[in-house]
Amino acid sequence: MLSGLLKGLKDLIYPNYCLVCKNRIEAAKERDLVCPACWDKVEKNLPPFCASCGRHLDAKAIEKNACASCSNVKFYFDRAFSPCLYTGAIKKLIHEFKYGGKDYLGEPLGSIINTFIRDYNLPIEHLDFIVPVPLHKSRQREREFNQAEILSRQIGREFDKEVLTDGLIRNKPTRTQTELTPQERMRNVEKSFLVTKPQLIKDKNLLLIDDVLTTGATSNEAAKSLKEAGAKIVLLMTLAN
Repeated sequence: MLSGLLKGLKDLIYPNYCLVCKNRIEAAKERDLVCPACWDKVEKNLPPFCASCGRHLDAKAIEKNACASCSNVKFYFDRAFSPCLYTGAIKKLIHEFKYGGKDYLGEPLGSIINTFIRDYNLPIEHLDFIVPVPLHKSRQREREFNQAEILSRQIGREFDKEVLTDGLIRNKPTRTQTELTPQERMRNVEKSFLVTKPQLIKDKNLLLIDDVLTTGATSNEAAKSLKEAGAKIVLLMTLAN
């Protein structure tokens, strides 16, 4: 009885609101702070997919099996996949995840990736390690966690795959990519990754994890470092593109 009264007082003083629509909701746990209606609004990335970046192909691009934005870009990852479109509800949730300190969102967001892997029969059984795109140590201190590592651990637990958290590091700080042009993004991250354990990477098939694929500059540079260290295959998985 007392616990029910205390919960009622808490809800009255500190009511829960959906992280997306901001409407008041009943939530027993922090990870439930998104209403069902907003989860339903998450836009899925649907096939056919670009053979390079993994974005949805329109009718004009299907014949080439690649989107126009990939035609003049050299990607070092062998193929990319994303379950969601980077818009609306998922964009807000990723922003809260990365910049709002809401690391508990890693569980439901990671589940979206796990469902996508199963639904599309991605060859995760043939991959040796999961590698999160690292943050520079100064940015990780500021944020207190690496969102790509949290997503990686969700996938690793689901499919019984080892997550290499120290095999690839960010060896120099870079400007945030948000306000940069595509060309500036590529220059900004150039030579910013270092493989610390090439003996583990050599001849291995890897799943590289990041939260969002926009121009692909960051993940491409990370994949380049892995390939130069001897990785056989690097597949990229992001939550959204």
